[in-house]
Amino acid sequence: FSYGNVADVTEAVMPSVVAITNSSVQQVRDWFSRRAYEYESKSAGSGIILGSNDEELLICTNNHVVDGASNLTVSFIDDTSVEAKVKGTDPENDLAVVAVELEDIPDETMDKIRIANVGDSDSMRVGEQVVAIGNALGYGQSVTTGIISAKNRSISVQENYYEVTEYTDLIQTDTAINPGNSGGALLNMNGEVIGINSAKASSSGVEGMGYAIPVSKAMPILENLMNRKTRTLVDESKIGFMGISGEGVSVEATQLYGVPAGIYVAAVGDGTPAEEAGLQVSDIITAFDGEKVTSMTQLQDLLRYYEAGETVELTVQTAAEGAYTEETLTMTLGSREDYQS
Repeated sequence: FSYGNVADVTEAVMPSVVAITNSSVQQVRDWFSRRAYEYESKSAGSGIILGSNDEELLICTNNHVVDGASNLTVSFIDDTSVEAKVKGTDPENDLAVVAVELEDIPDETMDKIRIANVGDSDSMRVGEQVVAIGNALGYGQSVTTGIISAKNRSISVQENYYEVTEYTDLIQTDTAINPGNSGGALLNMNGEVIGINSAKASSSGVEGMGYAIPVSKAMPILENLMNRKTRTLVDESKIGFMGISGEGVSVEATQLYGVPAGIYVAAVGDGTPAEEAGLQVSDIITAFDGEKVTSMTQLQDLLRYYEAGETVELTVQTAAEGAYTEETLTMTLGSREDYQS
C-alpha cells in the first residue's frame, strides 16, 4: 500500500512522532576567578513511538537528544506534555529509548497517538521519495520531503573539542534536516519509518545533505534497549562511586594502534570499589552494566542512575602480551562520602 502524496503520509504518521525537550545542568568555568558556575540549558529534539509494555509507552530517539538530561519532557500530537525517563542508550550508534508512564498520559491523548509502522530500509532505492517529520528548531512538528540521495554513507561528528565520532551505514537525503529534527522519522511513501534522522552537513556552501540511521541497523539495538529496566535519577548524595580517573580513547588510538574504543583507566584509588573489583590502570572499560561507554562524561551520566550499594558489571579490555582480552568484572558501587572520610 502506498499513500498518494506527502499530505496523506503526514496525516497518517504525525500522531506517531513526538517532540522532546531536554533540560540539563551545564557547568561553565570562569578562568579569571577560577570559579565554576552552573546554569540550566534546554535543547529540542524529536522521537518516534515504537511500542509499549504494561506500564510504559516506548519512544526511540538519538542519544545526543537525551544526553546529560536532568529532566525530559515529551509532547504529543495534541500538545500534551508528559515527563519521560531514559530507558537505555547506545552512544556508539547515537540511539536511545525513553519511556513515558502510561498512567501519566491522559485518555484523550492516548486516543490520538499511535505506534509507528516500521518499514524495510534495505529495500529502499536511491532516488525514492521520502518524508521527514520532526520538531525542527523546537518550533513544533513540521514536515519536509526529498529523496534518498545515497546509502551506506559515513560521517565524522565532532562531539567535543577532543573527540570525533564516526557513524557508518547512514542514509543520505536531501530532505531538509534541521536542529530539532534529530530523533524524528524518515518515512517512505507507505508511511513506514525507514530511518531515524540524526545529523546534517552544515559546512559553508553545503546544501541538502542530511543523514538518517536506517531502521535495519537501528531496530535490533532499539529492541534491546526497550527491554531494559527503566531507571530514575537518584539523589546526588546517594550516587554510586567507582574511584577511578580516566579518559576516552581517541579515534587515532583506535584506528592506528587497534586500541579498543572505551574509557582508558588512568588511576585507581586505593581501597575503592574499582580496586576491590580488580580494575587496573591501563584497563579499558567498554561497557557499564551492559551499556557501551566511550567517555568519562558518559560514564558519569550513567552513574547518576545508580545508588551506592548497587552491584554492576563492567566489561573491560586488558592488555597482555601485545593483545587485548575481554573480561567481565563485578563491582559494588560505594559512597563518595565514605571514601573521602
